[in-house]
Amino acid sequence: MSNRLVLLGSKGGPALRPGGPWPSSSLLELGGRTIVVDCGLGITRGMVDAGIGLKALDLIFITHLHSDHVLELGPLIHTAWTAGLANPVKVFGPPGTGYIWQHFCQAMAFDIEIRIVDEGRPDIRELVSVVEFGEGLVLEEGGLKVTALRVDHPPVTDCFALRFEHGGGSVVFSADTAFFPPLAGFARGADILVHEAMLEQGIERLVAKTGNGARLREHLLASHSFAEEAGRIASDAGVKRLVLNHLIPADDPEVGEADWIAAVRKTWTGDLTIARDALVVGLSCAEAAVGEETA
Repeated sequence: MSNRLVLLGSKGGPALRPGGPWPSSSLLELGGRTIVVDCGLGITRGMVDAGIGLKALDLIFITHLHSDHVLELGPLIHTAWTAGLANPVKVFGPPGTGYIWQHFCQAMAFDIEIRIVDEGRPDIRELVSVVEFGEGLVLEEGGLKVTALRVDHPPVTDCFALRFEHGGGSVVFSADTAFFPPLAGFARGADILVHEAMLEQGIERLVAKTGNGARLREHLLASHSFAEEAGRIASDAGVKRLVLNHLIPADDPEVGEADWIAAVRKTWTGDLTIARDALVVGLSCAEAAVGEETA
């Protein structure tokens, strides 16, 4: 298995619009492991369309419990189970992740129990283990090391950037965060920094579409990063490639890739990828990646 990152869902926020992208989820194939980062709506279809057999599901990491990052956690695992998943799956997430999984299983108890009896499936509740984490070392196993940094995403206090390392390669996910200078140290020298990004000129149109404009605008400005700020973190960290993801807005016809590039180039001159659903990025910036666009 080659090391690669697949951006399954590229938009920030839970709302869906006709023809628009899906909310946050990523697939990281690193060191022979199949790693899911966040489970926004649409991840299961995204994995299947990316050619990933659901039975290969291995490790799942949740950065925080906003719905656009965790809504399809249970359905992803359950669908993999109905597709033949029989190996253990580990889910890592902030406090409260176990509650979400347990209550999903309770809600689906009829279906789970009848399939165990009628179809001879293993008990999904025994296949899945949930580990709730805080800052610091999250996992060290088979050469894979995962560490977490608490970032600034009010009012959510348990929101964590994640750094994945294996065999000299490293990928960092910012999670959702306002401009947070300590993230640069956490991401130091990474091959890829996947950082959320917001574009100032699209905010007013977004809040007008979504409703509750004043409160939503206040949240966006307090809890998320502008593209220029993501570029500043990447520059300070000295990463090899910056990937702008969790785009806000991601489905505005008046905002195109050129707008994102223009904004981030104020602070970042290195290799750059603007996310879109199903985009594949090679782990090494020297690799050519299928479907990748570089600016």
